[in-house]
Amino acid sequence: MVPLPFACRGEVVRGFGRGSRQLGVPTANFSDQVVESFPSDIPTGVYYGWASVGNGDVHKMVLSIGWNPFYKNIKKSVETHIIHNFKEDFYGEILSVVIIGYIRSEKNFNSLEALISAIKEDIEVAKRQLGLPEHIKLKDNFFRLLEEKIVNH
Repeated sequence: MVPLPFACRGEVVRGFGRGSRQLGVPTANFSDQVVESFPSDIPTGVYYGWASVGNGDVHKMVLSIGWNPFYKNIKKSVETHIIHNFKEDFYGEILSVVIIGYIRSEKNFNSLEALISAIKEDIEVAKRQLGLPEHIKLKDNFFRLLEEKIVNH
C-alpha cells in the first residue's frame, strides 16, 4: 500500500456528468494522465483528506479511486468531492489534494439509493476523521505536505 499522506495535483476536467445530477454529490475529476500517474499499488476505494482549488482555502474532501462498478466504468477514475459549497464550477483550475486516510474498499451496489447512502456515510466518516486534532494539524501544513509528497505538477 502507498504510504499516506499521499499528495497529487492536476487540472479539473469534465467527468461522467453524474456526480451532481444523479448522486447529488458534485465531484472534481482528474484527467486520465493524472489518474495514470497514481502509483499502481494504491488500492481502489474511498479515501479522505484535504483539498484546495487554485490557491484557495483548504477544505475537507472525500476521494474515490477506481472503476465505479455500479456504473461499469471501463477506465479508472479519481473523483474528489470537496466538502464545501462552491458558487460555480471550476473546470480548468488546478486541484491539489492530500490523501491522509482510507475509508473503505470499492464495491458494487444493488441500487442507486444504496450507492447514494454509502457516499453520504463516507462523507460523514471523513468529516469526523478530519475533525481530529492530528488531522487538523495536517490541514495547517497542507501546502508544505503537498510540496513534499507531490506526485503530479
